[in-house]
Amino acid sequence: MTALTAKVTEPPPPPPPDARAAKRRGIELTLLAGAVLISVLGHLYVGLAADGRSPRTSAAPAAPYAAGLGGAALLAHLAVRLRAPYADPLLLPIAVLLNGLGLVLIQRLDLATPGAPGAGDQLRWSALGVVLFVLVLVLLRDHRTLQRYAYLSVTAALTLMLLPVFFPAVNGAHIWIRFAGLSFQPGEFAKILLALFFAAYLAANRTALALTGRRLFWKLRLLPGRVLGPILAIWLLSVGVLVLERDLGTSLLFFGLFVIMLFTATGRIGWIAIGLLLAALGAYAVGTLEPHVHSRVQDWMNPFASIERGDGPGQLAQSLFAFAAGGLLGAGLGHGQSFLIGFAAKSDFVLATAGEELGLVGLTAILLLYGLLVSRGFRAGLALRDPFGRLLATGLASIVALQVFVIAGGVTGLIPLTGMAMPFLAQGGSSVVTNWIIVALLVRLSDSARRPRPAQEAAE
Repeated sequence: MTALTAKVTEPPPPPPPDARAAKRRGIELTLLAGAVLISVLGHLYVGLAADGRSPRTSAAPAAPYAAGLGGAALLAHLAVRLRAPYADPLLLPIAVLLNGLGLVLIQRLDLATPGAPGAGDQLRWSALGVVLFVLVLVLLRDHRTLQRYAYLSVTAALTLMLLPVFFPAVNGAHIWIRFAGLSFQPGEFAKILLALFFAAYLAANRTALALTGRRLFWKLRLLPGRVLGPILAIWLLSVGVLVLERDLGTSLLFFGLFVIMLFTATGRIGWIAIGLLLAALGAYAVGTLEPHVHSRVQDWMNPFASIERGDGPGQLAQSLFAFAAGGLLGAGLGHGQSFLIGFAAKSDFVLATAGEELGLVGLTAILLLYGLLVSRGFRAGLALRDPFGRLLATGLASIVALQVFVIAGGVTGLIPLTGMAMPFLAQGGSSVVTNWIIVALLVRLSDSARRPRPAQEAAE
């Protein structure tokens, strides 16, 4: 009886580690084939819509885009299969599909603006982004090594953000560096470095941030300066530089990133309330005092003012007309008029082309792809055991989510325009390259989250 009692009350042994966890690389390859096929069909449709002839003889042959996108997708898949075999199988196909749809939309707009082609350059930048994607997976074996370079990354981020101040403004904002015929936006790379710094600092000080400080009201605590001071100073400095450059979109992105990661580290919802209040006050001050931003606020409040003056529709008005013309199913690729938006049709307003030519159904599908990409990033963060990896995955996924919200809200008239690039979809070399780096980091983080743990670690 004693032996039986002991046997019954003995706690069950820990479950063995899952040494045969599904890698799902075959699923990833199948989804990649579907993503490339959808993009190729889009190029074929655009070519046929241009002149009604065979794509081989039309003004926009599909072969170079099909070969380039297919080769890049295969190279990225091989890198994941060899270096991150347990990674989330949805991250790479979503990125390839969004990148491919962006090439289709830019190629379609190239046909309406033959003097300013952009699809070829976008394909080359995308290839460079995939090469960097592969390099990140090859060189970065463990994401935790990035935590050692927190202060180096923030120094590099502030340097990159400060450089455009010394170059001429482009469209009213100092966000570009143009040299020897090349141009890029340093702020695109700075957002990854700042996310890395925020994750490393908050992970190292998460206990002090969550438990220390003097209570103000309800559950909100005033954190001590020695804990909050350094990260707050870095954030204020970065936002100040961006305001000096009149880059309101990136300023809003960094502010949102700071608040989200602080909330994730502390678990205190009061920081969300404070962040929203400070964002509203800052937006009001900048929108009132800065002429460049004030004009955008005026356009947002009355997008049809230029029509009433007899000057014709502005960019936001043309964007709203494009969405309205698209209806539920869209006008079809190559049959829209969104090129009337002007020089920003391929960058800031590329979503208007998607809305007009793919309709509400196509636009919803694109937004759902972004939502799925962000959710898989959050899922990887929740599955990680180390605080740094959890915060880094949350920050990287939040960058994508904030960009989509800010851009989609701007072109639909929900919020004032801020002049950012839609991830993967919009024309922009710096943007597409940095987004491929973000996906590479999320792939590495998801691989660490899904990788089977050793038996000793699983028992603990």
